[in-house]
Amino acid sequence: MASMDPEGIDAVRMTWNVWPRTKVEASKCVIPLAASIAPIRPHPDIPTLPYAPLRCKTCTAVLNAYARVDFTAKIWICPFCYQRNHFPLHYHMISETNLPCELYPQYTTVQYTLQANPDPNNPSNAPQLPPVFVFVLDTCMIEEELGFVKSAMKQAIGLLPEHALVGFVSFGTQAQVHELGFSDMLKVYVFRGSKEISKEQVLEQLGLGAAGRRPTGGYPKGLQNGYMNTGVNRFLLPASDCEFTLNSLLDELQTDQWPVQAGHRAARCTGVALSVAAGLLGACLPGTGARIIALVGGPCTEGPGTIVSKDLSEPVRSHKDLDKDAASYFKKAVKFYDSFAKQLVSQGHVLDLFASALDQVGVAEMKVAVERTGGLVVLAESFGHSVFKDSFKRVFEDGEQSLGLCFNGMLEITCSKDIKIQGVIGPCTSLEKKGPNVADTVIGEGNTMAWKMCGLDKSTCLTVLFDLSSTERSNVPGAANPQLYLQFLTSYQDTDGKMLLRVTTVTRRWVDSAVSAEELVQGFDQETAAVVMARLTSLKMETEEGFDATRWLDRNLIRLCSKFGDYRKDDPSSFTLNPCFSLFPQFMFNLRRSQFVQVFNNSPDETAYFRMLLNRENITNAAVMIQPSLISYSFNSLPQPALLDVASIAADRILLLDSYFSIVIFHGMTIAQWRNMGYQNQPEHQAFAQLLRAPQDDAQMIIQERFPVPRVVVCDQHGSQARFLLAKLNPSATYNNASNIAAGSDVIFTDDVSLQVFFEHLQRLAVQS
Repeated sequence: MASMDPEGIDAVRMTWNVWPRTKVEASKCVIPLAASIAPIRPHPDIPTLPYAPLRCKTCTAVLNAYARVDFTAKIWICPFCYQRNHFPLHYHMISETNLPCELYPQYTTVQYTLQANPDPNNPSNAPQLPPVFVFVLDTCMIEEELGFVKSAMKQAIGLLPEHALVGFVSFGTQAQVHELGFSDMLKVYVFRGSKEISKEQVLEQLGLGAAGRRPTGGYPKGLQNGYMNTGVNRFLLPASDCEFTLNSLLDELQTDQWPVQAGHRAARCTGVALSVAAGLLGACLPGTGARIIALVGGPCTEGPGTIVSKDLSEPVRSHKDLDKDAASYFKKAVKFYDSFAKQLVSQGHVLDLFASALDQVGVAEMKVAVERTGGLVVLAESFGHSVFKDSFKRVFEDGEQSLGLCFNGMLEITCSKDIKIQGVIGPCTSLEKKGPNVADTVIGEGNTMAWKMCGLDKSTCLTVLFDLSSTERSNVPGAANPQLYLQFLTSYQDTDGKMLLRVTTVTRRWVDSAVSAEELVQGFDQETAAVVMARLTSLKMETEEGFDATRWLDRNLIRLCSKFGDYRKDDPSSFTLNPCFSLFPQFMFNLRRSQFVQVFNNSPDETAYFRMLLNRENITNAAVMIQPSLISYSFNSLPQPALLDVASIAADRILLLDSYFSIVIFHGMTIAQWRNMGYQNQPEHQAFAQLLRAPQDDAQMIIQERFPVPRVVVCDQHGSQARFLLAKLNPSATYNNASNIAAGSDVIFTDDVSLQVFFEHLQRLAVQS
């Protein structure tokens, strides 16, 4: 795991890299069998093949490097179902020295170009459907905020590819669809914000009803810049054609003029506005990649999706309200967004949410629609804050900084005979496609072998949970195949509108864990295991009533240490853990204290936001969310990793804490005093100026790589903002034992147990007979 890129060409990491044979043995391993995959992560070594893949005629797995090939008979044997398949005629040149790319052992991941219904006369003329972006803008905000969001939108429209189609919906008390194709004067369709509206009603009112847009057989004749001339081009125009119209429209757009009573919230119909945008996109050609980009500045108080009443004396729901079932609007709003998610998934479109407000806006309710469509989510305090501005710009940027947004993805998984798929945690939707490898128990999006990802990008990551079939067959040693195989097939439409299929085939060894537990131990990936446990815990906290997360994590950790630790019974001092497990208890200690488990300090919106990002990021990033990294800068040494402990604080050190959502630059007391005296500006103190600059430069490097852009906090020891660092550190020195701390260090005022005490308790409980 020490290599820089632990995921390699396949972008797959597993909790166990050697698998136990039976269901019973697997359950004794405590940590579930799971794989995390980034389905379209770019890698320089992945070849793109210009032809269609060969599929097994029984199980439809794709020909891969693990297939056995008989060159004389021109036959390949599928490693999943052992079916013998004949090579088609165009493979007749195949031989041991002349292999097609997909059979090379190093190409366990390959990409195929799939063409959507090509024109036989002119193959290069395949219709490429341009992507569609519909901006849905909240106007119930103060002038200053609206100014920030307008300038961000203008910048975004300027960055869009010229052929991309753009639509615009604004909303306040009512929802307005702007007809961009009619530039002589502003023409707007208004929808009432107080009642639910179906897709058919939206199309009818916009004049896009079924009668006016029944497509003819074959590919439609009226294809103009890749979309049907059905009147939808009155609302969706290429960015290059409508940039001027949209800019002048934004200049004239005012905040919502509907009067708001004193002591009341503005009437905001977020639900209706999103329904209208989804209805409008329903008029596009099937297969068009489209995103609804919602810019929301406060809670929905009107119509479907309402999360709070208009009366300001009623606060927005808290975690306590949700636990006590006292949030009267919550279930109804979630039900609305659940059906909204189904509509978007059936159309293949994405909901992106940019929420910027000091109060909650309803991310917790909208989570289901964002997550099931694979949308992006950014939560900030204001539209003027760098967290929003820089993140929003990144969505539309090209080149190195590009997020690589793709559309209409579908993931299918094929696995060896005894492996069952329980489900997937992450940004996708189950397609309910049954098959022999579907498990009876469901975790996350399950009951299927195929998942829809309406939106995905190069960092999107999914966690697949596996189970083993419970048949206790007496495996004749030697006869059973020692290897197991998993194949991930991801088809998607890339940024240029081309259809691609990425095929990743991985193999791992079966091991009889009763005979050789050592091999099992060597194949444990502690970082992946910690992240999978965090994702499972978050899911259980959301779906299981009265679930006690801390207790569940503690019980699993004790079981794991009892099984894999070395100790004499009832002798805690004899307890040691193999290095393959030694970091795991520390991850669990930090997970128990993290915002994923301790929710009392956060709003339901923040919790939903953190969990959505935990579920869609790669393992390395998710591990930083659970256990932040700390780097120490001082005069007498190079920057070096420091323990995540209060003892790392010193008066003459600068600390850089990366907890993924925020980055903290913390100056020790002496450093802060020198800086306030301006030493760094004096020519003889160049070294001090460099010391101050180093953490700033490193923070910038982190920010460039990350989406959403993290919040940067610069603080000094004993300053009010120092809490951002102290909250994450292990409280090895508290007010109870402050006598023996080093000068210039710090104490934490808490009654939380420290890592040391946590370890002692763990050792005592693990060795109990």
